Amino acid sequence: MGFLDSVERSLERAVNGAFARTFRSGVQPVEIGSALKRELDIGAVVVDRDRVLTPNRFVVRVAPQDADRLLKLGDALESELRDIVRKHATRQNYQFLGEPDVEIRSDDSLTGGVLQVDATQVEGGVSWVAAIDVDGYRHELPRGVTLVGRGSDCGIRITDNAASRKHLEIVWDGTNALARDLGSTNGSKIEGQRFREARLQTGTVIMIGQTALRFQLVPGRTKAPRQSTSAGSSTRGSASVDQDFWGAN
Repeated sequence: MGFLDSVERSLERAVNGAFARTFRSGVQPVEIGSALKRELDIGAVVVDRDRVLTPNRFVVRVAPQDADRLLKLGDALESELRDIVRKHATRQNYQFLGEPDVEIRSDDSLTGGVLQVDATQVEGGVSWVAAIDVDGYRHELPRGVTLVGRGSDCGIRITDNAASRKHLEIVWDGTNALARDLGSTNGSKIEGQRFREARLQTGTVIMIGQTALRFQLVPGRTKAPRQSTSAGSSTRGSASVDQDFWGAN
């Protein structure tokens, strides 16, 4: 990034900070999508005629009040943002050193309504963690067998009266996941169909009575990323989530 780019970024942060103090509407997902595409473009490096590398690891930093609101959307938001990154890279013929990832973080130093993106090139694949989401709570799955049911000895305990004490088990080997009904009284369903054994893919929802268990593969994050290869950017906008977010990719 050249000197003029640095100057432009500094001016942008100052202007956006001023707007944020005046219009406290909060960061919207559509703004994050636009900022990510901008970081992809700014960070793109031409290696040769047929290879253009771009950052693949993005940490989106926002004020605590914005983080609380955005993170309530759960993994679905970060998943959609990763799709935006992939689709924009495909349209622009960019390539990654590893699987793209987007993480939203709270930053006490930022004013409400301001976002900054730290973009990094990380070589290698993302370490994926298997999890089951139940009633807004995420249970990460260890390798091996996890019991699900009403019993106190279950790894994932649910209170639905339709659940048996040991209702089903989920087997995770680090790559593949399998759900196996343990002869429960009321059965287990996927897409309305009862099953004895089913292979799980990310987004699969298992119904036990009125309780939904959603299987997810989420990026494992054990440490902060290296210093950004392109400086953080701040953006502001007034678009609504419902109308504009899904069209931002």
